[in-house]
Amino acid sequence: MTSESKPKKHTISLFVCNKPGVLIRIALVFARRGYNIDSLVVSASNDPRYSTMNICATGKEVVLDQILKQLNKLVDVVHATDRTDDDIIQRELALIKVHCEPSERAEVIQLAHAMECATVDVSEISLTFQIVGRSEQLDSVNKVLEKYGVQEIVRTGKVLMARGEEITA
Repeated sequence: MTSESKPKKHTISLFVCNKPGVLIRIALVFARRGYNIDSLVVSASNDPRYSTMNICATGKEVVLDQILKQLNKLVDVVHATDRTDDDIIQRELALIKVHCEPSERAEVIQLAHAMECATVDVSEISLTFQIVGRSEQLDSVNKVLEKYGVQEIVRTGKVLMARGEEITA
């Protein structure tokens, strides 16, 4: 199997018109090519006529090239760029709820704080932590806390920005 045919996680940034229906048209481009969107973040830009989108999706590089060409042809897409291998600033936020008996509480809190988590809720048998960082860091924290019984995890999806003077999308 060549590296071109192996599925890979891709990070795509888009600059789009802020109008109803744009999101569904973009999602359909991915769906028609058999790409699943792993996460999607949409936010306002400096200009209220436009929005920025960050999409993480898993699939083959060859198919991604076709998707990018199709996205850039859509009327409401100003620009779509593959940022997968770019040196960008990226962050994600997660809330992780862990089952925690009172006898384990100090150990779990100490471990979570060592992994740069903030405690945001404490109940009789659970703790909820917040972590902000790169996606890989959040994956690592989740894996470590699984030992204690992760009851729930909610993640924002990747937000990203180009470094320096470059505009992201």
